[in-house]
Amino acid sequence: MKRNMKQWAADLLAAPEKKPMPVLSFPAIQMMGITVKELISSSDLQAKGMKLVADRVDAAASVSLMDLSLEAECFGSTIRFSDDEVPTVIGSVVSSEEEAEALEVPEIGAGRTAIYIEAIEKAVKLIEDRPVLAGVIGPFSLAGRLMDVSEAMIYCYDEPDMVHTVLEKVTRFIIKYISEYKRVGANGVVIAEPLAGLLSPALAEGFSADYMKKIVDAVQDDEFIVVYHNCGNCTIQQIDSILSIGAPMIHFGNAIDMAEVLPLIPADVMAAGNVDPAAQFRNGTVESIKAETKAIMEKCCKYPNFIISSGCDIPPMSKWENIEAFFEAAKEFYAAR
Repeated sequence: MKRNMKQWAADLLAAPEKKPMPVLSFPAIQMMGITVKELISSSDLQAKGMKLVADRVDAAASVSLMDLSLEAECFGSTIRFSDDEVPTVIGSVVSSEEEAEALEVPEIGAGRTAIYIEAIEKAVKLIEDRPVLAGVIGPFSLAGRLMDVSEAMIYCYDEPDMVHTVLEKVTRFIIKYISEYKRVGANGVVIAEPLAGLLSPALAEGFSADYMKKIVDAVQDDEFIVVYHNCGNCTIQQIDSILSIGAPMIHFGNAIDMAEVLPLIPADVMAAGNVDPAAQFRNGTVESIKAETKAIMEKCCKYPNFIISSGCDIPPMSKWENIEAFFEAAKEFYAAR
């Protein structure tokens, strides 16, 4: 369903009580009695899962799977699959300039991309009361998975030309991939760039933000929004380059204190975060997640552009009682103001 996302963002900014917007999709497996492996292999199950989640919680948007193995698999990476955990990338496919030059940009539809695109196409027909956001990986995070995450940091210093060669190719792919989501009806995309959060500010600008800006400029318009996610612990130091990409919403991980970064965010840019996904959603209690949610809101809701959210993707086996307690805590906080 097409919608004016520029207006949606303006309305969300202006709302005195903002609906939470967690990155919530994988826990749908519990409602459907299926495994993560089954979910990532079926567009029908993904769309159904997103609809079940949308019916169960009153979130500001429906956010699709944050599967950061998907794009790397298209480029030839080996993936480890699990019944209860999100897939992960093993090893590397690029370790030299020659391999970087030879790296082919996949066609959209390669690997599991066709399944995920079909899932969004189906989900937008099922969910009409809120925006539907697809999920993709960011350029440096994808390049890092192709070169090996730990080696990628070293290559930025020792082999910068090789890294830029890979980044140019993955950026072209990501633009094409997001454009296909846009074509089938997605209202926007969450771009997850967690690996960039480990870089110095100077490196983050040259190896991540510059490429992110190319992506945002190519896909964002009044009917399609980009949400930038970075759960690294250096995001506060990188905030200038992060803001330069032009995303109207930035989603922060729980590695930082939201109250420290909010004064640095312009009033017309939404900042979302950052209840701990593992410690609270996955392993916490109703009481502990309510306490953390309210504590963050107490510090941050004085900023009109703050939106309460999870710090990252909520793990598949997170307790639904904790997820629902998070939403209840937000309602209780606003009711008590």
